[in-house]
Amino acid sequence: MDIDFTDGGIEPVPISPISFEKTLPSNQTLVPVVFINQRIFTELDSLQIRGLAHKMIPFVSEKAKQSGKEDFKELQIDCDWTKSSRDKFFYLLEYLQKIPELNEVTITTTLRLHQVKNIQSSGIPPVKRATLMCYNMGNLRQFGDHNSILNQQDLTTYLSGTLKDYPLELDIALPLFDWYVAFRDHQYIGISKYIDKSDLDDKSLFTRNPKTELFILNQDLQKANLKKGDVIRHEFITKEQLIATAKFLNKELQGKEKRIIFYHLAPEVLSNYNYADLQEVIAAF
Repeated sequence: MDIDFTDGGIEPVPISPISFEKTLPSNQTLVPVVFINQRIFTELDSLQIRGLAHKMIPFVSEKAKQSGKEDFKELQIDCDWTKSSRDKFFYLLEYLQKIPELNEVTITTTLRLHQVKNIQSSGIPPVKRATLMCYNMGNLRQFGDHNSILNQQDLTTYLSGTLKDYPLELDIALPLFDWYVAFRDHQYIGISKYIDKSDLDDKSLFTRNPKTELFILNQDLQKANLKKGDVIRHEFITKEQLIATAKFLNKELQGKEKRIIFYHLAPEVLSNYNYADLQEVIAAF
């Protein structure tokens, strides 16, 4: 779930929390992940942060029970913290580890590439383990034919020579998702949830810019609230890109033990890969 301020709100609240329609299989482990908008930590004081922690625990526990799990062994707190929000976010992580209800729970967090590269200003979160998010590393809003999800050059710039000495145990999250980034007059207007590959393949709807993943809309498309002349950039990740990323990370990590996470394992995402593809990526580590 996400935690953020609502419009005009003064207290952080859950935003679009997950709802389990059926219980998880007994052989699956649940790791709740709570994303907290970093602006919360610029507004709350330490007393309010402790209050947030105590509200979060029963909410997460109830969601775990909804999934069919009586408890959970790990709770991951996700936040794109900055220098200005770092200290209060780290305070939350420390406080969660002192709460009796979480004595048997490992608190972990996430790491963005910039937080690893800029370790002096970003600091090191007070946990033993973190998940390195190896995606969303480019400029999503910039017009062009680049891939903002995963780019080997950006990955090298951020991580080359930084991982072997990073003082936390690291898990690796790799992207499987794709998205359709929309532009109007070369200005970013959003990620469209109402377009798929079949639309782009329809030559009456779109004209592809040769040798790129840019598609020009030939007519208004009401279902997606798009206009003739709008441009869609289809961003996706190939198996070959994932293998190259795995080999680079394996070299940088120098044999450190790690868990590999694929984000995310939804049926519509997995339709682009098969089991053998994912095994090849894992083997590259």
